[in-house]
Parts: sequence; structure tokens; C-alpha cells
Amino acid sequence: MEMTARLTGDAKISTLKNDRQVVNFSVAINDSYKAKGSNEPTKVVTYVQCDYWVNPGVAQYLTKGTLVELQGRVGVNAYIGKDGEAKATLTFHVNTIKLHGKAGTKDEAPVKENTGAIVEPADDLPF
Repeated sequence: MEMTARLTGDAKISTLKNDRQVVNFSVAINDSYKAKGSNEPTKVVTYVQCDYWVNPGVAQYLTKGTLVELQGRVGVNAYIGKDGEAKATLTFHVNTIKLHGKAGTKDEAPVKENTGAIVEPADDLPF
């Protein structure tokens, strides 16, 4: 399965007893639809807990707000909450990660606009 989503927080690396490392992170999938007979779109956000076992070095690039494309398989974790009610979380066991964009930060320098004059192309272009 494939999904494209944004990270809801920075990824964390966990080390298990046998020194294997796993990268854990959460993503939000945004969607919208128009209900029958309505002109107003309804927005839906689905949160998915992800784990990635292949390369823990990728965790440094998985920061809050980053747009990622993930491939893997879906799972569900069911449990009984503290209130005694049955609950479930959607999980995604990631095999492949593609980074599509880094979230902007306040520390980044603003992009400078090109205020130069428009120049006509040269007549001696090779095409």
C-alpha cells in the first residue's frame, strides 16, 4: 500500500534488547468530501502510527511537517483503554520512504525575489 502524508512530530529511534533499532513516527492524512446535498466540504484527518526498521539514519530527516510518501503494509493494534473501553490504532509498517518536502521553519532565511529586468533571449540559441 502507498500513502502520502505529513509527519505530526519528529521521528524517534527506539533500541530493542537485541540492539535492533526502529524508527517510530506518526503521520496525518488529510482528505475532504462533500456530503450529499451540501456544498460545503467536510475535512477529515486520519492519524497513522508508523514504524520503519530498514535504516535508522533516516530519522534525522523525518521532522514535523515533512511531506513523505510511504510504502508498506497496514496493521491495527486493538487494546483496552484505561477507561475499560475497547480502542484501536491504525499502524503502518513502512518498507520505503520518499521525502517530498521539508516543513518550513522560522530559522530559515527568506527566499529573495528576483528583481532584475527581463532580458530578451539571445538569437544564437543552439535549438
